[in-house]
Amino acid sequence: MCCALASAQSRAPSVVFLNPGYSNEHFWTDYTRYMQDAAGDLGIELKVLYGERDPVRMLSNARQVVEGEHPDYLIFTNEQFLGPVILRLFQSSKVRLFALHSTLTAEQQALIGGSRERHSNWLGSLVPNDEEAGYLMGRDLIALSKGQPAELLAFSGVKQTPSSMLRLAGLQRALNEAPHIRLVQSVHGEWQEQRAYEQALGLLPRYPGVSLVWSANDAMAFGVMRAAGEQGRVLRYAALNNSERVLQAHIDGRIEVLSSGHFLLGACALVMLNDHAHGLDFIERGGKDQVASLLRMVDRAQSQKLLERLGQSDIDMDFRQVSALTNPQQQRYDCSIASLLD
Repeated sequence: MCCALASAQSRAPSVVFLNPGYSNEHFWTDYTRYMQDAAGDLGIELKVLYGERDPVRMLSNARQVVEGEHPDYLIFTNEQFLGPVILRLFQSSKVRLFALHSTLTAEQQALIGGSRERHSNWLGSLVPNDEEAGYLMGRDLIALSKGQPAELLAFSGVKQTPSSMLRLAGLQRALNEAPHIRLVQSVHGEWQEQRAYEQALGLLPRYPGVSLVWSANDAMAFGVMRAAGEQGRVLRYAALNNSERVLQAHIDGRIEVLSSGHFLLGACALVMLNDHAHGLDFIERGGKDQVASLLRMVDRAQSQKLLERLGQSDIDMDFRQVSALTNPQQQRYDCSIASLLD
C-alpha cells in the first residue's frame, strides 16, 4: 500500500490554466501566485496562459493546448461564456478538463450537458460562493443605514460573466429583505476602475440622494470613490477582493464593508486534481461540481492580518494538508483563509 502510494505520488500531473485575465492584473496574477504555491507543495507541473480578457486570445490559447501541449489536465473558466466552445475543442482529446471560478450556466448545461455527461472528459467544477458573497455584502452595507430609508447604487462586473451575475443576484436578495432601501440603478463597470469612475461622474449628480455604493470588486469601488471625491460626495462602500489597496482602505475605514477569501480557489482546484491523478476522485468528497465557501466578510482586524500575511513572499500554507492523500477520511475539501486569520 505504502509502496503503491509512493509510486503514484512520483507521477506528478501536468496542468495548464487558461487564465482569462490580464497578465498585469493584480487579481488574476495573485490568483496564479497562490496556484503556483500549491503546485510547488504538490509537485504539479503548472503552466499559465493569460487570455488578456480577449475572447479571441482565450480561444487561441485553448487551441495551442489542444494542438500541441497535451497536459494531463486543463483548467478553464466560463468568462465571456466561452466554456461550451472550449469543451467542443477538447471533445476528442485525452486531456481532462476542469472549470474553475465560473462554470457553465444552467442554460448552457441544458443545451450541452453537465460535467461527466456528453463531454465525458469534463471532470467537474469549483466555483466560489459568489451569490452568498453578494448577499452578505448587500446585507452589511444596508445595515449601515440603521433601518432608515436610503438609496443605493450598484456596480457590477462584465455582463457575460457568471461571477458578476451571481454577486448581483445576491445583492438583489438582500434588497428584497430591505424594502426601505431603494436601488436607483445597477451598471456594468466591467471590473475596471476607470470605467466605474467615468460612469460615476454622470450617475452621482443624477442621484443626489444616493448614500450607499455596492461594488462587485474593489477596482470599481475605487473608481466611484474618486468621482465622489471630486464632487464632494461622502458615500459608504461595500467591495470584494484581497488587494493590498482594498485591505488598507478597509483598515482605514474608507471602505466599510469588505468580502474576501476567493483567492485560494485555484489552489484548491489543484489539490482536487492532484488527488484525482492519484486515484482519489474528488467526486467522493463533495461531488463533481463544488461550490467553495471561501468568500466571507472580514472586519478591520482581519484585514490587517490578511495584509500582513499576503504581503509575505510565502503565504506559508502547506496545501498537502487539505489533500485526501494526507487525509483520506475527509468528507470535503477545506481551503479556507481561516488559517491566515489566526
